[in-house]
Amino acid sequence: MEKRAIEVDIKVPNQTRYLSLIGRIGEDIAKELDKFGGDRETLAYHINLVLTEAMVNAIKYANAEDPDKMVHIMITIADSELTIRVYDNGQGFDINSIPPPDFEKLEDRGRGVFIIKSIMDSVRYRKIDGGNVLEMSKRLQ
Repeated sequence: MEKRAIEVDIKVPNQTRYLSLIGRIGEDIAKELDKFGGDRETLAYHINLVLTEAMVNAIKYANAEDPDKMVHIMITIADSELTIRVYDNGQGFDINSIPPPDFEKLEDRGRGVFIIKSIMDSVRYRKIDGGNVLEMSKRLQ
């Protein structure tokens, strides 16, 4: 990791009331990036949206809305790339098997993954020791 890297490690209870807090942390980080030459407000909005969608999925599906579980988020900025990892202890799923949402029917299912894939440059969901990680990266140059 480079010398000026930023790493933010957050653990919050598995409850939706922490969504706006985590979203705002992501926004604040995006607004402070000195390497980003683009529109910081848009980046901040996108990071908030991606974090919120990923957390909702972890809370609802992976952690089965169990308030005793934790949501673990790691935000790293290094080498001109912002990476967000959201860890869960659920069964896991194939992120590529989720079809795009049917916007005609205004369905909610699949919308979060669709939004995340639309905003981020790379999205992976994989098994790790004791659970899974959703890893989302965005190039900052």
